[in-house]
Amino acid sequence: MTENLTGEYHRPGRIEVVCGSMFSGKTEELIRRMKRAKFARQRVEIFKPSLDVRYSVEDVVSHDKNTITSTPIDSSAQLLLLASDIDVVGIDEAQFLDDGLVDVCNQLANRGVRVIAAGLDMDFRGVPFGPMPGLCAIADEVTKVHAICVRCGALAYLSHRLVAGDKRVLLGEKAEYEPLCRECYRKAMEERVGE
Repeated sequence: MTENLTGEYHRPGRIEVVCGSMFSGKTEELIRRMKRAKFARQRVEIFKPSLDVRYSVEDVVSHDKNTITSTPIDSSAQLLLLASDIDVVGIDEAQFLDDGLVDVCNQLANRGVRVIAAGLDMDFRGVPFGPMPGLCAIADEVTKVHAICVRCGALAYLSHRLVAGDKRVLLGEKAEYEPLCRECYRKAMEERVGE
């Protein structure tokens, strides 16, 4: 460990993953960690997939409308070029990036960079999503956050899609998705089959 200008110890590189369903606070937690690192006078940069334009083309925006300036990227390989002089790299909506993200995060951490990746761990069908399972496997720390099931109040298990369609990536909000616990999701799937 090395000591920085403020006397706080800087950890060597590491990978932190924040995952869970929609509306669980993943982006809120990412923004909180990034702001704390910035407060500690670390050089920080946050990235997001360029396809995520729900609230803003450039900013990372939580469902509660908290924002942080970000850099949109098209592939994980861009992180290696854009994060050359950065102490802490944040990645929002990591599930939308390519599978090369796992190797890129390892390379960054091995260079001494703290990497914080936030994303959905499962898609609307309950299937592990994109590079998230690989990131969870190599992470130094995994924080699974939970939304509240809108039907019964239990901890939510996944993001249930309310609109028709089998396309895996459908950017949406409360009109398109709802957080459900395992039991309410099972019942919702049975109701859909019965329609």
